[in-house]
Amino acid sequence: MSKRYLYNTISLSKLIGLPPLGMDRKSLAEDYKGYFGRFLGRDESCVSKHYLYFALVLTVRDRLMERWKNTKRAYDESRCPWVYYFSMEYLLGRSLSNATLNLELEDELSAALQEYGLNLEGLAELEHDAGLGNGGLGRLAACFLDSCATLQLPVMGYGLRYEYGMFRQEFDNGYQVEEPDRWLRDGNPWELERPEYTQRVKYGGHTEYMDDGCGGWRMCWVDTHDVLAVPYDIPIPGYRNDTVNTLRLWKAEATDVFDLGEFNAGRYPESVAAKNAAENITMVLYPNDAMELGKETRLRQQYFLASASLQDILRDWVRRRGEDFSQFAEKNCFQLNDTHPTCMVPELMRLLMDGHGLGWDDAWEITSRTVAYTNHTLLPEALEKWPVSMFGSLLPRLLEIIYEINARFLTEVARCWPGDTALQARMSIIEEGENPQVRMAHLAIVASFSVNGVAALHTHLLKHGLFYDFYQLWPHKFNNKTNGVTPRRWLAKCNPDLAGLITETIGEEWITDLSQLRRLSLYAENPEFCARWHSIKHENKKRLLALQVQQGIQASAHFLFDVQVKRIHEYKRQLLNILHIIHLYDRIKRGDMENWVPRYMLISGKAAPGYWMAKLIIKLINNVANVVNNDPKTDGALKIFFMPNYGVSIMEIICPGADLSEQISTAGKEASGTGNMKFMMNGAITIGTLDGANIEIREEVGDKNFFLFGLTAEEVEAARQHYNPNGVIAGDEELQRVMHLLECGHFNQFEPGIFNPILNSLRSPQDPWMTVADFRSYIDSQRRVAEAYRDQERWTRMSILNTAASGKFSADRTIEEYNADIWKLEKIPAYTL
Repeated sequence: MSKRYLYNTISLSKLIGLPPLGMDRKSLAEDYKGYFGRFLGRDESCVSKHYLYFALVLTVRDRLMERWKNTKRAYDESRCPWVYYFSMEYLLGRSLSNATLNLELEDELSAALQEYGLNLEGLAELEHDAGLGNGGLGRLAACFLDSCATLQLPVMGYGLRYEYGMFRQEFDNGYQVEEPDRWLRDGNPWELERPEYTQRVKYGGHTEYMDDGCGGWRMCWVDTHDVLAVPYDIPIPGYRNDTVNTLRLWKAEATDVFDLGEFNAGRYPESVAAKNAAENITMVLYPNDAMELGKETRLRQQYFLASASLQDILRDWVRRRGEDFSQFAEKNCFQLNDTHPTCMVPELMRLLMDGHGLGWDDAWEITSRTVAYTNHTLLPEALEKWPVSMFGSLLPRLLEIIYEINARFLTEVARCWPGDTALQARMSIIEEGENPQVRMAHLAIVASFSVNGVAALHTHLLKHGLFYDFYQLWPHKFNNKTNGVTPRRWLAKCNPDLAGLITETIGEEWITDLSQLRRLSLYAENPEFCARWHSIKHENKKRLLALQVQQGIQASAHFLFDVQVKRIHEYKRQLLNILHIIHLYDRIKRGDMENWVPRYMLISGKAAPGYWMAKLIIKLINNVANVVNNDPKTDGALKIFFMPNYGVSIMEIICPGADLSEQISTAGKEASGTGNMKFMMNGAITIGTLDGANIEIREEVGDKNFFLFGLTAEEVEAARQHYNPNGVIAGDEELQRVMHLLECGHFNQFEPGIFNPILNSLRSPQDPWMTVADFRSYIDSQRRVAEAYRDQERWTRMSILNTAASGKFSADRTIEEYNADIWKLEKIPAYTL
């Protein structure tokens, strides 16, 4: 090798030994000018705002890069244990505003930009939300990474770099229409491509034994169709502590991008077929799985994440420690964010056995001591299962390993409960039948040393309901970790005026210790403080109204802002909300408006492309809104807005402006919820059932500051035996009027019968969501809401007390509990500049 390709550590250290970058206005302004004019090559003729934004990101990213490298060096030199967080979703939102907040750059950066006549807030709004998630699961993962960095824990996230987000939601005649979410259209300046860490992921083929060259045999997976996994790293900054952790996202690429032979033969589509097939894996977040091809693509995605990430982790281990895996379990923990990454269980076994020569017992000892599983659903139908035929065709070696895991596991079950074949069938990882299925949740439980729910009720129902058999076998595995959200984004950043008032009143420690908010309760009776609180809420409501100005909906910030934003799903019961709206509309039409409280009903959320009933509920909401908003009698009394294309940045405006937070799921169905926490943190009052984290919210804030309604989880189960919705309707005059308006076609006069499936579900004794059963309790609770809102002083006190009681719901507290009970990491301060 020529000498010009060689270097030594000393010369390289001289090359990268740069002085720290300035954080002052002058340094920022000079760097910004340099990026805009030299790096991007723009001048005064530039008309695209994109380059103004891009130069700003590069200026901020340089400051992150310094801290990123120093964090890695601190972790490396401490030889500390690591946690790797596996998630199919990360709803990061906009990174620029988060980075400037965490680096404490807002004031100096704003001043620097003003030199050029630019506005920081305006440039920040040019950033596309990262299309890496769908809802609460992805936002929770983003909050957790923020907290890990703030707490200076060595935690690295792994996910997929989707070319398109879930979809951009639009409406056509009230129906949801899915348009591509091209969030990477203009590039992503926050990411750093790391092609040197590219991994090869296998699909298809078959397995066979081969001589290992040492007198033994090793299983080999051969004749596979391989795909390259190229990593892109995104910095995750902690709050003003110089720590920057890493989120590594994998992009799928073909091993051979272009087939010249096919091209020369004139077969142009065939020449790029391999490239297209490979890139499909990370093309779209959660493809529509209504058809078999969508299911297979989703399984490919999940295995792609598991295999690429584990190969990356093992590569780094071998680089540092060689082939000695004796300390691997002590130094590594894999946290699975729901069942989606569960392929990593058999994949880790495969890599350890087939790739590194470990025996089954040693490989299983490592696997079962490193995997921890978080469950996020109580819906049996949402627990992933894959057809054995599909799994075996796509991942034959993994299926062999799963069968072996299952055989050994069922032997243990049989020892504990001899002869109970029904129990063995219930617990088996393989669901037998005409079309056998691989139960991924069962696989995750069997392989994990920790299984946690995400709210107290959720964990209780896991242990005594959904996973009762496993809890009987391994009670020590199960634990609760109530979810939380980051107060940096969901209060300090999204509600700066309120955050400023809080800091002025109790100091700034609350930003990293949310329990400090308890001190606000001392000011709930202070007239001056309450007046300022109310004024800030009023201005936030005006900002929220600006989002719908083009819709022509006439509402005032004096209205009660009644908000339900979340994924559209039957168990979340947007349908119950719309029944109440129809009830209010009916009262207006009948002139029953004594002590009326004007309401602005805001609903937002996306339905999965293949979820037909959820999409029909969206159509119903939009039809009702169209009728109500265009009726002159509702002016000044009731307005409805379905905000399209719900996402993190929109939520950052909705959250501060909400008065009432709708958390109305059927009790026993919502695992936790995190929107309820964001609204509470910003002073909204919750109307909700005893479901998910609602229970703990009510415990923290007190019954007087929470609007409770509905059956409990136990009452729901008991009522199923004799549920008679038609009898309930017949016995409630107001509900009869609501049903009459729906059934006579008042909201679909020119679309006869389109809502019959919804009406049939409401009247069905088999309705699993029992919407009609909770109607009366819900209406009565909503009347208590109106009564409370009429007394604005009382409402403001309730708002203050909700924020004051929200300290428990910080993601920092959640991560501290994960670390204390599961991860056992030491906090490693970053090297300072």
